[in-house]
Amino acid sequence: MLLKSKLIIIVGIPGVGKTTVIGKLIEYLATLDIKSHISVFGSVMLDEAKKVGIKNRDELRTLSVKEQKKLQISAANKISNLKYPFIFVDTHLFIKISEGYFPGLPFDILNSLSPDQIILVEAKPEEIIERRNIDITRKRDNLSIDEIIYELNLGRSMLSSSAVISGAPIKTVNNNNDDIENTIMEITNSLGVMK
Repeated sequence: MLLKSKLIIIVGIPGVGKTTVIGKLIEYLATLDIKSHISVFGSVMLDEAKKVGIKNRDELRTLSVKEQKKLQISAANKISNLKYPFIFVDTHLFIKISEGYFPGLPFDILNSLSPDQIILVEAKPEEIIERRNIDITRKRDNLSIDEIIYELNLGRSMLSSSAVISGAPIKTVNNNNDDIENTIMEITNSLGVMK
């Protein structure tokens, strides 16, 4: 069906349900006999960071910007060498650190990954807060509705910048609590996958 691998970056702020959406997308593609692979960018970075004593993904934010950049480049190089019909990169457009907001997809990372498409997953601010509160697997920042709205807007700005830098088409999808099936169909259609 596909002549070459397609690398799709899927981004969103913590709590939009990005990882859940990607998991359901992979399941759906499997029903169509389409092989795909998920690379969680932070996990690939963590594999390298463990060599310097970092124990979990939330600790990555405590590293210096220089160390984080080095880990990003290493992770991007590993991911760009994967071979599957679809490679989905689960990552963030930015990471909140003590200095401010650190870009998750700066020029050199986008250049290395050379994405075919970048998809931003969003959700209602109230749903994001609810999801963050019930996720005990990660240490999340407690943010107000206004702070969530600020991060959603920052994500849109970074998405636009990423499109300009990479030349990849961008798409925004909503992942509301009761509508994940439509979110999956919207993404699948944008990938050019037919039933």
